[in-house]
Amino acid sequence: MSDADTPRETHLLPDAIHRAVKPGTALLRLVTTHTREGNLDGAWWPRSRDIGAELPALVTALTEYLGPVVRVGLDSDAWEELPTRLIIDDRIVHIDSFPVGDDTILITRGDRDLFSLLVVPPHATPDAARAAMARAVRVDNLAPAEQILIDTGTATGRARPSGAEGPQTGQERRGTS
Repeated sequence: MSDADTPRETHLLPDAIHRAVKPGTALLRLVTTHTREGNLDGAWWPRSRDIGAELPALVTALTEYLGPVVRVGLDSDAWEELPTRLIIDDRIVHIDSFPVGDDTILITRGDRDLFSLLVVPPHATPDAARAAMARAVRVDNLAPAEQILIDTGTATGRARPSGAEGPQTGQERRGTS
């Protein structure tokens, strides 16, 4: 049986994800090993705290590599106007509010397959965001998400109120990969 004929095990994270960042795409890194030994399975750098604007690109990207996403768990204090569900790519994605902190988002695929992603604050500098995302996907990383953000200078504490320092625009984010 050739490699092309080998069935892909959908419960594993992909071995490689290398894509150019295009406007409107999710800025995402996933762990690239078959084992899930660290505290986190990846990292996501949203452009704002508007979950309705940010979640569709993330779910679309994750669905391509992990299969259909059915639930997202996050902290309602960290996001503007949190709906209970969104329709993304013609599928209903349920949104649950958990006290996980504004530094983590929980993604559920199927009934019990849970993935935990570090959420890099939207206002983070490209260098700090890159450092936080790289640390989150290290296989030997056992630090909690909050500590990664503190160590990389991206921590902000709880969510900022509306009108506080805004997220960086695409122009300010150029040069990230």
